[in-house]
Amino acid sequence: MGKIIAIANQKGGVGKTTTAINLAASLAAEGMKVLIIDADPQANATSGYGIKPQQMTSSIYECLVDDYPLDGSQVATCVEGLDLIGSRIDLAGAELELINRPNRERVLANLLAPIKDKYDYILIDCSPSLGLITVNALTAADSVIIPVQAEYFALEGISKLINTIRIIKPKLNPKLEIEGFLLTMYDARLRLANQIYEELKGHFADMVFNTVIPRNIRLSEAPSHGLPALLYDAESRGATSHISLAREILSRHKVQSRKS
Repeated sequence: MGKIIAIANQKGGVGKTTTAINLAASLAAEGMKVLIIDADPQANATSGYGIKPQQMTSSIYECLVDDYPLDGSQVATCVEGLDLIGSRIDLAGAELELINRPNRERVLANLLAPIKDKYDYILIDCSPSLGLITVNALTAADSVIIPVQAEYFALEGISKLINTIRIIKPKLNPKLEIEGFLLTMYDARLRLANQIYEELKGHFADMVFNTVIPRNIRLSEAPSHGLPALLYDAESRGATSHISLAREILSRHKVQSRKS
């Protein structure tokens, strides 16, 4: 049965979508069958794989609002073994359309149930908010990765997300765990970046990934070419750090890489 991981932080600009795009590609490169769901109206994960709206017969919006099945809404990406359920700007209105639905927090969990066994990993790229779509993602997920930018206000807002997880866990999803805190946009030359890493470790200990994601120009350039860093420049530090993250996650889950 596949493991569902939400990638969430209501603070914008922390590298959440970059993490989702490149972790999904890296897990697929390790031989996993992966699905990424773009649950952000900005649709950056969709465009980051070079997928255009006209290539999708349906998006996550139609699945959530009009009960389209997820199976059949996937499109193949440029990475072998990696499928995408894309997003469109319409998703911005989905919260209002779901507000009066019974069990509105469980819509995504119910949609995922029939396809969970088809994938080893399902990653959900959440929007930078704690609205109903993100609550749906956290209710559906087994765990959540929280990207944290290596900057002064890094820890600001983490408490809100942790509090949301504490509310969701007993009421909606008892199995939800924090997969880990991931330090992003890390520059080892900066004392502040190292202080933030130490502070995270001090607060959250083993919940902080050993892998850090560096500031890397190739990682920044790759989405404009519709490619994950692994296909844009496999030797770049941005690509190799996400491979390292994928292997760390597989090791935590005691899953063997199926890389040929």
